[in-house]
Parts: sequence; C-alpha cells; structure tokens
Amino acid sequence: LMADYFAMNHDELTAEKTALEAQYKKFQGMNLKLNMARGKPGPHQMDLAMDLLKMDNYITDNGFDTRNYGELEGLPEARALFADVFGVQPGEVFVGGNSSLQLMYNLVAIGMMFGFQDSPKPWGQVEHRKFLCPVPGYDRHFAITEEMGFELISVPMSPDGPDMDMIEKLVAEDDTIKGIWCVPQYSNPDGYTYSDETIRRFAALKTAAPDFKIFWDEAYIVHHLTDEIIETPVLLNEAKKYGNEDRVFMFTSTSKITFPGAGISAIACSENSMKYMCKRFSTMIISYDKMNQLRHVRFLKNKAGVLAHMAKHRRRLVPCFDAVKTTFAEELTPCGNIAHWTNPKGGYFISLYVMPGCAKRVAQLCKDCGLTLTGAGSAYPYHKDPDDSHLRIAPTYPSLTEVETASALLCVCVRLAVVEKLLADQQ
Repeated sequence: LMADYFAMNHDELTAEKTALEAQYKKFQGMNLKLNMARGKPGPHQMDLAMDLLKMDNYITDNGFDTRNYGELEGLPEARALFADVFGVQPGEVFVGGNSSLQLMYNLVAIGMMFGFQDSPKPWGQVEHRKFLCPVPGYDRHFAITEEMGFELISVPMSPDGPDMDMIEKLVAEDDTIKGIWCVPQYSNPDGYTYSDETIRRFAALKTAAPDFKIFWDEAYIVHHLTDEIIETPVLLNEAKKYGNEDRVFMFTSTSKITFPGAGISAIACSENSMKYMCKRFSTMIISYDKMNQLRHVRFLKNKAGVLAHMAKHRRRLVPCFDAVKTTFAEELTPCGNIAHWTNPKGGYFISLYVMPGCAKRVAQLCKDCGLTLTGAGSAYPYHKDPDDSHLRIAPTYPSLTEVETASALLCVCVRLAVVEKLLADQQ
C-alpha cells in the first residue's frame, strides 16, 4: 500500500526505495524504446490528411497557375483561409512555407539586420538587447533570440498568462527590451490559455522601445481536446483600439493539422508591417509553395473544415492524454505532495512538476530505461530551471499502449527520484 512519503521514517523510505528499484529493474528488462520528447503527431494522425495529395488541377478558380512564380504574400484563397482561422482580414495575412518557426526566425533576423519600420536602429546594433520569455515556454522560441545575442528575461506564467504587472513595468522602463515570445492558447508546455484581460493588457502596452514586437504564436489555436471550443480576443484587432497594431506578429501553421514536415504557415500583422515585411522578404524569395497552399485550401476549405478535421485528431489524442493523467493520479497522488501536473483543454503537452531538485534525475532514470523525455530544464531560457522541477510530457506520438507503459515507468522514476532525495535530505 502506498503512503505519504513525507510521513515515512528512514526505514520505511529505504524499504520503499528497494521496492521501487525492483519495479525499475523489471522495466529495464523490457528493452523499451519509447519517445515522449517532442510534440509530434503520430502516424494515424498524419494518415488523416492523405487525401490532400490526390489533387491534379493546380489552376485556381480565378485562373491563376499555382505552379509558377508569383504571389509573395500567398494565394488569396490561402490568405482567406488563415484570416478565417485567425479572426483577421485576408489583407493582414501572409502565407509562407511549411514552417512558422522559420517565419519567426526570419522576422527576428530582419530586426537584427535592418530593424523594423519603427526602429531607431537595427536590433543588432543595440547593446544589451533583451527579449522577454514567459516560463515555462517553448525551447525553440528561446533558442532563436539566444542565438541572435539577446539576453533572455524569464517572466513567470500563471493559468491566466504571463505576469502582466512585471511585463508592463519592464517594457515601460527599458528600451533595450525588443519583444516577447507568447503561446497564448493552450500554451507550450502548460496548456494555459491567456485570459481576455491579459490579452487586452498586451494590446495596450506602453513601451519605452518604439519598435517593441509581440511574437504571438497561435500554434494551437484549433487544437482543442474537449468539447469546449475556446475562443479568445484577437490580439491584432485588440491592438488597433490602442493604435498598437504595428507591434503585433501573430503566427500559426498546419504542422499539427495536416503534415508537420509539409504543411503551410502564416503570419497575421498590420498592413504597415505587411508592406515592410514583404519589401524585406522579396529580396530573399519570389514566392512560397503555392501548390501546397492550394492543396491545403481545397482539403480544409475554411475554419469550419479545419475544426471538423481537428475533431478527428482529438478522438485519437484524448485517450493518450487520459492515460497519462490517470496513471499520474493513481501512482503519484497517494504518495503525498511529490508532484502536480496540468490538465490541458488543448495543445500537445502536459506539464509535470516533480519535487524540486528531482527533474533531472527523473529524466536520467527514464533515459536509462529506454524512455526519452524532453531534457529537464528545456522549457526555460538557457535550459536552466531554477527549481529543477519541470518536465514536459508529450503523449501524442507513441501508440496508446506505449503511452500507458511510458506513464507507468515515468511514475516509478518520479517516486524513486523523490525517495532518493528524501533519504539524502535526512542524512
């Protein structure tokens, strides 16, 4: 029978450690090769979109041949599709290639080399330039600004979004803070959705830097895991009310809708920003892959079509998320307050917070048993989790059976790491 670890004496903890080590050995004997490291759709999910490839007519309804050059901003039909998804006007949408991350990288690079239309000088010439990073957050966002020489400033997250008091104070005082990374809906990794009030405060920010930019990554805007279709205010539209629309870059892609390696991506921004961005992009590229844009439009059609397609994903994903949460509840809750986890209504991740000082050890124990997790600390700037407590769990790629096995192993590793730490602390 499991009991509260914090109520156990030294002998009871030692006995529990021996029992857990025996369970762990059993898992080691299974020669597992499981991976819960990245938020990747599984094969069944990608199979859902194979009809997208059955197209043989690449001329649009108004006679444009998508096989040729042209339309840097994207096909009008694709711009209209993403405008529907974002809740903005088609003229405010730019449609790119298969990667929204590449669009983000390119925009930061433009900031570095040239600045934006409202920049006193290029970001690359700003000494001690800084970028705000809500934590825990998305490692690939942080990597872009780290690589470009920004100092990354952590801002704590809550279920309503990042700490807006802190953000408002920082950006009002410091003109070397040039932007912030945000995943406003079903945030990576906590699965939180920013409150309407948080979004309004982002729209209204008063900043010392005239060229402060909000990188607003709507990666999971249609990735619902419940019947509740959460809709939040559209930042670009809210920002217009304060004359701040040039500050906003919203991003999304079909990576976790159709094919992660071969989808389409989009930016929503003001018409001013669109003109400036296209001027810079036009030197780099004549146009993105419009054949793929047209395939996606004909397959998905509109926002209603996207949501219908996402409902198919949901049927595949919900059992995997449930398996993780059920196992955590059964195996960790009885041991006392050794861990807590998020219960996301959408997105691709569950955040598991283990007893401080244990996350790296849990990840290592899992790895030594054939279960790969995202590196402990990855969700923090410079991969430094000050509490060594956070682990990002991605239940989507493995099969349901594999998710069940991985969850059971993970719980053994969490309990073992906690018992080891409690014993060490008693010394």
